[in-house]
Amino acid sequence: MSGKVGFISLGCPKALVDSERILTQLRLEGYEVSPSYENADVVVVNTCGFLDSAKQESLDAIGEAMAENGRVIVTGCMGGDEKAIRDVHPGVLAVSGPHQYEAVVGAVHEYVPPSAEHNPYVDLVPQQGVKLTPRHYSYLKISEGCNHRCSFCIIPSIRGDLVSRPIGNVMDEAERLVNAGTKELLVISQDTSAYGVDVKFRTGFWQGKPVKTHMQQLCEALGELGVWVRLHYVYPYPHVDNVLPLMAEGKILPYLDIPFQHAHPEVLKAMKRPANEEKVLERIRRWREICPDLTLRSTFIVGFPGETEEHFQYLLDWLQEAQLDRVGCFKYEAVDGAPANELPGAVPEAVKQDRWERFMETQQAISAERLQRKVGSTIEVLIDEVDDEGAIGRSSADAPEIDGNVFLDGEFGLQPGDLVKARVVEAEEYDLVAELIS
Repeated sequence: MSGKVGFISLGCPKALVDSERILTQLRLEGYEVSPSYENADVVVVNTCGFLDSAKQESLDAIGEAMAENGRVIVTGCMGGDEKAIRDVHPGVLAVSGPHQYEAVVGAVHEYVPPSAEHNPYVDLVPQQGVKLTPRHYSYLKISEGCNHRCSFCIIPSIRGDLVSRPIGNVMDEAERLVNAGTKELLVISQDTSAYGVDVKFRTGFWQGKPVKTHMQQLCEALGELGVWVRLHYVYPYPHVDNVLPLMAEGKILPYLDIPFQHAHPEVLKAMKRPANEEKVLERIRRWREICPDLTLRSTFIVGFPGETEEHFQYLLDWLQEAQLDRVGCFKYEAVDGAPANELPGAVPEAVKQDRWERFMETQQAISAERLQRKVGSTIEVLIDEVDDEGAIGRSSADAPEIDGNVFLDGEFGLQPGDLVKARVVEAEEYDLVAELIS
């Protein structure tokens, strides 16, 4: 009889892809995935270790799995610090770090030996592997690690330097996913713009044609698959300008997720952010000239050590000028091992909270006004679900789980994965209401 493995996946889409790879391997070996604690022979917890709050969530999840099941294997970003886990949960069976797939699978073998009856030729795993996202969208991870050394971040110490996946492998995976029903590919990495830097943009092969390991060539190739392609975590290097024409031509979605983090040069310098000398506002204007439908999403940090009221006011003014569509904001949080902890000028919690509220208020007004402009326009909507009020989907401006939705009230004849045309009739704070164009 096959063993059953319970699985908990915490953290970012990159960790979700790691989870999918582990589950695919286990399924290939005949293990079943258990949806509940009580039926599982062992529970794997894929942890996040980016912020202290995420570490706490990971420890809580391990605690719950220990209480409910008792046989727990820990992996993921927090797994790099085995002592921190064993100090709280000494009884966990095994601990491994991020993308150590073999170690996780090895630990499962050790505690739940694979079934001798499993026949890989009969017990087939779906060709696209095991997915934790709905069938119609998939994350496509193109690299691991990061070469930047931002002072607030410990990701390189957890996940190492940039390692790009061979472009042929990435494209083969993308094609398998599309053939299995994926309508939207979400390209993710720690730094999508740096794809191929580590291998000097080496030429690979896909379908017998030479393709460079480079962001632009990757976008061109993905653009041939006839599905939505959405770019995440794009640093604003100069060559990003070259993908804007692909967006204008409809080859990939007119959507850029760029983690700007701040606008004031002194704060950016303290953050050790790359490309901080670029005249970003000028480039944004140029991008919108090339591709007027462009949606810009970003994240920012307020209350970074040394941030003054003047720096913060500069950021608010910059926001007014940049007119970004979608924005997330974090209050600076000291992370164990991050160099920024040593910087002078810690900002009091009350000031951080005040700045966060002012930031969100400023940006909400900008986002709401930009959404309002869409009323009356025709948009494409990818349907995510149908509930008792109608269909809920997303436009090209909306990434799953982080951006807004498009509500098509009263439309019950649609299925998740349908791509439909609709007219926007109303704009709310983050979402749109639209009517189907038959």
